[in-house]
Amino acid sequence: MGEITASELETRLREGEKLSLIDVREPDEWESGHIKEAVSIPMSVFVQHLGELNQFEEPIYLICRSGSRSGRVGDYLAAQGYEVVNVLGGMLSWPGEVKTGQ
Repeated sequence: MGEITASELETRLREGEKLSLIDVREPDEWESGHIKEAVSIPMSVFVQHLGELNQFEEPIYLICRSGSRSGRVGDYLAAQGYEVVNVLGGMLSWPGEVKTGQ
């Protein structure tokens, strides 16, 4: 599994790069502020949504609050054969704008 800093991710998104970004935080965390390009698939229900992953281009970038939960989901996906990149420091390190609500 690869890793990227939140700042590196923000730069790539700001420059218009299209990335498959999944936020694995729970709905209340998502609604309090998320990256507009991200898709919400909470860790608590992630396994039930594995069938949806075929719509994403690899690598799949994963983010959570601090990088811990996204790291665990990333380890799981890597074991399933997916190419994944964990965002180090998660939303706590995110320097860019956030969107609130759904």
